[in-house]
Amino acid sequence: QVQLAESGGGLVQAGGSLRLSCAASGRTVSNFAMGWFRQAPGEEREFVAAISGGGGLTVYADSVKGRFTASRDNAKNTVYLQMNSLKPGDTAVYGCAASSWYGGRSPANYLYWGQGTQVTVSS
Repeated sequence: QVQLAESGGGLVQAGGSLRLSCAASGRTVSNFAMGWFRQAPGEEREFVAAISGGGGLTVYADSVKGRFTASRDNAKNTVYLQMNSLKPGDTAVYGCAASSWYGGRSPANYLYWGQGTQVTVSS
């Protein structure tokens, strides 16, 4: 099994930056595609970004493209989400997820999920 633990969330003013980390344990996730999702209160879970096992391929939601960057350090068994130019609309609980076979935009492709970390962007 894979356990995922997010960190790095917090309160930031609009235009600021945060870097989220997702540390995996239980087994190496170097062969796992990893995804980032977010969910605001009363809203459905929304795809944010995904990264291939080797880190060579990333995809982003249109709403964050150009502002967010997914990366990973497989030696540390950790994936990151660098968030720049944050907007109040980015406020949500951000969670990471792991897929042993395929990533992409659909939550159904992911087997393991973290508990999430709160990101709040003030105006």
